[in-house]
Amino acid sequence: MVSETKAKVVYRELLKEDLVIIRLLPEGGMPEYKTGQFLTIGVPIPSEKKIVRRAYSIASHPENREYFEFVIRWVRKPLPGRVTTELFYASVGDEVWLGDPTGTALQISDILPNGQEDKRRIICVGGGTGIAPFVAFAKHFHDTNDKREIVVLHGASYVDELSYKRLFTDLELESERGGRDQWNFRYRAAISRPKEFFNRSWNGHTGRVESFFAPNKKTGLSPVEEMVGEKITPENTIIYICGYQGTIDGVIDSLGPQGFVTEHEKKPDGSFGIKFESYG
Repeated sequence: MVSETKAKVVYRELLKEDLVIIRLLPEGGMPEYKTGQFLTIGVPIPSEKKIVRRAYSIASHPENREYFEFVIRWVRKPLPGRVTTELFYASVGDEVWLGDPTGTALQISDILPNGQEDKRRIICVGGGTGIAPFVAFAKHFHDTNDKREIVVLHGASYVDELSYKRLFTDLELESERGGRDQWNFRYRAAISRPKEFFNRSWNGHTGRVESFFAPNKKTGLSPVEEMVGEKITPENTIIYICGYQGTIDGVIDSLGPQGFVTEHEKKPDGSFGIKFESYG
């Protein structure tokens, strides 16, 4: 039987008409969990007279003992999502049901197969609300004073869907001002519909987020390699991806020729360079 507990909505921030940040506090206090995990949120559906559940990645980090945070898109096509619709109408004080935190696909790898500490650069690739676990990554590495280099790449169709742009920008500014030997963080975003009127002010990277890994024909380096200042290899970098399967496949296709394999297809020595979780 699945273990569940009641939780209250303690914060709600509408980012746009179909994107919201919600914080939930379990009735009995915060359980222990790991960075990169997810859990199910259950809400009663009046028309069906039952509780319907859906899994969501946790955007908060385990060092935060005050709430679980989620960034949720209101799915309306082809039909409105039952759970997301109820969550979008939820108010502070409303109750939902939470399952236990679970999932190992995006848990941080700290130890290499040979038993040594994994000090590789970490590149997080989030498509849309797939950025959620990497908000947790950034805050976790920051609050635990982890010195590993971390790069967060976020892809969206529109600029107002870059849900944590301010947080990530502030973390990068802190890294630049305080010295990368103390906090080594970089953030870049990609907009896939740059010609849309709403995106007219965007002057950053354009295209899908996986295009950060496409090599420049002149230099042979991809945009992310130009940013970090070297060729990325499975020996110096590990990639974490969360989003639709097309995003995951795009990154894997770009990195396969460079020797990157997924955790599911480990090399004979047990090594791998890509971990991923798909939500569609």
